[in-house]
Amino acid sequence: MRAAWRLPWLLATLLVLAGCSGHSNTRPSTSSSSRSGSAGAYTSGGVYDDTSRSQSSRYRDGADSIPDGPPPDVSQLPEPVPKVEPRSLYGNKSPYTVLGRTYSVLPTARGYDERGIASFYGSKFHGYKTSNLEDYDMYKFTAASTVLPLPSYARVTNLQNGKSVIVRINDRGPFHEDRVIDLSYAAAVKIGVWPKGTGLVEVQGIDPSAPPQDEAPPPPVVAPSAPPPGIYLQVGAFADPANAQKVADQLRVANFAPVQVVDATIGGRLVHRVRVGPLADVDAADRVTAQIDQMGLPHPQVAVD
Repeated sequence: MRAAWRLPWLLATLLVLAGCSGHSNTRPSTSSSSRSGSAGAYTSGGVYDDTSRSQSSRYRDGADSIPDGPPPDVSQLPEPVPKVEPRSLYGNKSPYTVLGRTYSVLPTARGYDERGIASFYGSKFHGYKTSNLEDYDMYKFTAASTVLPLPSYARVTNLQNGKSVIVRINDRGPFHEDRVIDLSYAAAVKIGVWPKGTGLVEVQGIDPSAPPQDEAPPPPVVAPSAPPPGIYLQVGAFADPANAQKVADQLRVANFAPVQVVDATIGGRLVHRVRVGPLADVDAADRVTAQIDQMGLPHPQVAVD
């Protein structure tokens, strides 16, 4: 519910993401109170963060959580104002590999527009370093992305209720293959991803160097009477229709949700996409994804339509 799958990986590959070689001594000291002989330092929030330690022992808490009591009044929190910033020295190496999967960092947020599943992270990481060595503050509108440059800005819209927020991307993740963005606790509350834990969103990159009228893309229109978007799993795209049909038949025999073969033109070529869905919710998508993986079929990609 609270992105527990993400817990070991918030900064699991800080050195890989840092864009420089070596070990923990390549990280600059972030506080004058650093302990002698340690890569750790006290952050501005008073948290001692030793990024050289293993993920199982680095954080004070063993599991993620949210603060006690009611959620914050996010209407009183200012959204970040996109501005041109230099790329961080840390967190922008490209390509980089986490959990056996390789990612490439985009040169800019300009033109980035992706739909998918959002999650969020909270108290366990509050005050600890993000991938670009800023202090994570769960009460600010920030987010983690696997591909957007650090720092950059994006508008995130909940496709189920139309609420949106502008966030500053200052972290890497989520490294769960079926998630598109990891929101701060405040951002999740703002658009209604909290308390459920996940939500269907559209992420639109913002280019602060664009003309003023184009700086922040308008949120997608979500009509109150429109049917909610559906979650689909794409199990491959094939040039040969016979191969697509073969995979579709295997999925039907396994008694999954409705299986479709949908034609699409990509780069001037006709391909045949095999899709499972719509699925009831994110939990169902995760469960069916694991089952398809066990069948030895291509790993499904989430599509939100």
